[in-house]
Amino acid sequence: MRAEEERISLALPYFDGLSEAGTGQLMAGALLQRFPAQAELIRQGDRPAFLHVVVEGRVEVFTRYRDRETTVDVLDAGESFILAAVFLDSAYLKSARALTPVRLLLVPADAVRAVFRQDPAFAEKCAADLARGYRRLVKEVSNLKLRSSMERLANWLLHQVRRDAGSRHFTIPFDKKTLAAKLGIAPEVLSRNFAALAEHGVKVSGKLVEVTDLARLEAFARPEAVIDDPGY
Repeated sequence: MRAEEERISLALPYFDGLSEAGTGQLMAGALLQRFPAQAELIRQGDRPAFLHVVVEGRVEVFTRYRDRETTVDVLDAGESFILAAVFLDSAYLKSARALTPVRLLLVPADAVRAVFRQDPAFAEKCAADLARGYRRLVKEVSNLKLRSSMERLANWLLHQVRRDAGSRHFTIPFDKKTLAAKLGIAPEVLSRNFAALAEHGVKVSGKLVEVTDLARLEAFARPEAVIDDPGY
């Protein structure tokens, strides 16, 4: 790995506070690679050779059963996949592909497990990552079981507003088919829900969204901190 690539890699949160020995061990066999949009990155059922960390771009994590497929999560820069499989040295339960052109840091799985045992700072980061993943899963299941598809969409829109520092104009960051799968909604139902949300302060044109009445949207969505707040 070139010096510039190593500098980019070491700036990732995973390396903050690690010992010099631990950092060296993780980086010894690490690779910084680019992949085009739609490239398959990992495959469900395979065993992990690397921990993948997103440096640039956006990654879709998905799962298949027979002829059916659904989106499990969409990951941005700074997030990793799939730590649980790497930690347990077990087969992937999910696949992943590049939604956009991406740049990934690939850290050898055996090095991840070894440094986890040796470096308390790295072990703490891994434990926090796994805990966040578990909590996100509980929130997703609660969302799917307790809310209607229209309520799920409304709360996703509110999350985007909060994520963009309160901006009421934003672009859906991926195609609507992926959004529908992420929310557990058929694409045609998603389109109907977008149309119905016009009565609740939402205007949509293609992938462009404008929240024209935030109070009305919140009144319909009724966001709950336990389910919706990423930091709760």
